[in-house]
Amino acid sequence: MRTQRRLRVGVLSTLAAVVLLVLPAFFGIRAISSDPVFASLDKLSVPGWAAQDVEDQASNSRWCFLDCRFRERMAVSEKPFAETAKAYTGALTAAGWKQWKVADCPETAIDKEEGSYTCWRRDELTLDLYVSLPGCAVEQVTLAEGTEDAAPGECDGSTVSIKVQNTVMDQRGKADTNPGLVGVQPDAVLPTDDPLLDPTPEAS
Repeated sequence: MRTQRRLRVGVLSTLAAVVLLVLPAFFGIRAISSDPVFASLDKLSVPGWAAQDVEDQASNSRWCFLDCRFRERMAVSEKPFAETAKAYTGALTAAGWKQWKVADCPETAIDKEEGSYTCWRRDELTLDLYVSLPGCAVEQVTLAEGTEDAAPGECDGSTVSIKVQNTVMDQRGKADTNPGLVGVQPDAVLPTDDPLLDPTPEAS
């Protein structure tokens, strides 16, 4: 009886340790390793053809130690950039993002025949969406410039680039709080006709 009782106590202690220590640690590590911004991008209601071969990259700190985190997602779409951009625009709007029209969006002009570039804001984040011609189209242009007889091959789809950063790190639309030296105030010049400037006559 004592052996069975000790065995039961040991089993219950092990189960309690798993529930109280192991499981919280497991879920905590998973929460730290998963990025909530990428998770929200995964939930965008874009069709499957618009989110092929997704690749995510991130740099800096999630908790804004020194620099806030910068996130970038690259994806391939099976349809042209105009249709793909429309799909992402609708998905971002439905998810609560607001289109942001600000200077330097984009930093350099984008040919409307080659892509679509829009900026968005939501909560403490800003997002840049660039949908452009596929990589194969760029390669064909390069080959055509080098060889006159190069014939264009089949090249469909488009490339999707999404960049997300914290608003505090995004300087677009913000006034310059440290403009530097804007001029030097000249020294005051005393008037030349001031009688106080005449020398005091010496006593004779």
